[in-house]
Amino acid sequence: MFNKVLKAIREHETIIIHRHSRPDGDALGSQIGLKEAIKATYPRKRVYAVGDKLDRYRFIGEMDNIEDHLYKEALVFILDTSETFMISDDRYKLGKYIIKIDHHIYKESYGDFAIVDTDYESCAGLVADIIFKMKLKMTDVAAKALYTGLVTDSGRFRYESTTTRTFLTAAKLLETKFSVADVYNNLYSDDLEMVRLRANFVLRFQLTKNNVAFIKTTTEDLKQMGIDFYSVSRTMVNTMAGIKGIDIWVNFTEDEENNVVVAEIRSSKYNINVIATKYGGGGHKGASGASLKSFEEADMMLEDLDKLMIEDNNGKKRN
Repeated sequence: MFNKVLKAIREHETIIIHRHSRPDGDALGSQIGLKEAIKATYPRKRVYAVGDKLDRYRFIGEMDNIEDHLYKEALVFILDTSETFMISDDRYKLGKYIIKIDHHIYKESYGDFAIVDTDYESCAGLVADIIFKMKLKMTDVAAKALYTGLVTDSGRFRYESTTTRTFLTAAKLLETKFSVADVYNNLYSDDLEMVRLRANFVLRFQLTKNNVAFIKTTTEDLKQMGIDFYSVSRTMVNTMAGIKGIDIWVNFTEDEENNVVVAEIRSSKYNINVIATKYGGGGHKGASGASLKSFEEADMMLEDLDKLMIEDNNGKKRN
């Protein structure tokens, strides 16, 4: 399986790496890590990482601006993306050969070849494993990016998806010379304004009758607070995490640009992916998301999450 990936890399002089839009640490870490490993192993190849940017993760690498004609004979990788509508930059369709690498629950088949393994805690962990097995060069920059993906998608090694393999991969990455302190300082050290913003969101969350915690943030709320959609949607969801008695929490944020309400759902106990999938989204058992039509639909989702808790507490089997 991995030999097929290596063969494709060797046969193409131009390689372009995509991932999902609104990237998290795992999507960007996987992307930058694979790019740097291929570049180090095959310095004469043209290797690019493309897609929308997120300033929070600039410390692991930047995106490339490339012209359309480069896709004509290119090998295209799409990482950490279960469905095509989520892919950042539609030009991936122009590629000569497309390889999908993902760790999410299956939603859609696309591309010419795919490696999908839901047993991995992160796409970065899967990509790192592929790099090691293909014996590509692991640089400090690649290791730092992959470690960032590993840390963020495993919840700093606290989520249920974390396994012995997670720690073994982290150990291998740490054999390079990147600074772990730099990773954690960039990920988890906030300025005073962000600390105050988090405190504001802690005070804003509400509870359903069965203790599903939720926050609703409208476009008008964003304007009044002087913050953007990206600073709230995924960044603020875990202000409700780690509280005794709250096993499901969800952050609803209005995205004016795309005319949707983005739901970020998390749980320390329940399989909330079944609810995300019902509303056209997806992800993992403990961390999923969906784009909703309105806050009315958000209320419907909250009712379903409430029912999920009741069914579990009554001993009914969940899908």
